[in-house]
Amino acid sequence: MAKFAGKTVLITGGAGGIGKKTAELFLKEGASVSLVDMNQDALHEVKSDLDQYGDVMIVKANVTNEDDVKNYVHQTVDKFGTIDVFFNNAGIEGEVAPIVEQTDENFSKVLSVNVQGSFLGLKHVLPVMAKQKSGSVINTSSVAGLDGSPGVAPYIASKHAVTGLTKTAALEAAQDNVRVNSIHPSPVNTRMMRSLEKGFNPENAEQAKTEQENAIPLGRYGESADIAKLVLFLASDDSSFITGSQYRIDGGMGAQ
Repeated sequence: MAKFAGKTVLITGGAGGIGKKTAELFLKEGASVSLVDMNQDALHEVKSDLDQYGDVMIVKANVTNEDDVKNYVHQTVDKFGTIDVFFNNAGIEGEVAPIVEQTDENFSKVLSVNVQGSFLGLKHVLPVMAKQKSGSVINTSSVAGLDGSPGVAPYIASKHAVTGLTKTAALEAAQDNVRVNSIHPSPVNTRMMRSLEKGFNPENAEQAKTEQENAIPLGRYGESADIAKLVLFLASDDSSFITGSQYRIDGGMGAQ
């Protein structure tokens, strides 16, 4: 039997590379999937690609808007009956610049999406899971949520905040048999890294990519499938005694 047969999975940032690949793997394991993203056109494109694997719904939403968050939770429950897994994945990278050159606008925008968006998702999904006395939440942080890195202070601050939210939510939700963990990827081969590479080296983004890869002991970026497989593990009963934990998936970066 498929591991997630009869389960409902909600994914924010669902039109991005990691969101899409994770949705695909959940669908192949029998889950129904609700995808949330700001980009309506990209959502439709992703749905078209994923329909062959199972039951997919899409909801356009701004994760920083509480009414939008309430709506994506309501629509998911209305269609599928509940939410068994929440991949709290939406996030942005922001501009690359040293702290003294960062704008207040950029700092606020990054924290709004990455922190407030994660917080609002937890606020409105956890009661659904508490009611059924089960559920697994996976928050997307980053190696940037555990370590520092020059040039991306807003992103670093936001992902450290997600780590703290994860620990607090795990303690609050444990009484309802709901688990909350965070994943901490190294650079992943997606659009976000193309943006960051250009920010790190506007004249030679390919050189920036090489430098980033050389900083990873395994010598390569992660792929969306690498991340998705970890999410499925943390969503499954195979991790039933794991909560409040931070999972590096970083090619060895944290061992240096």
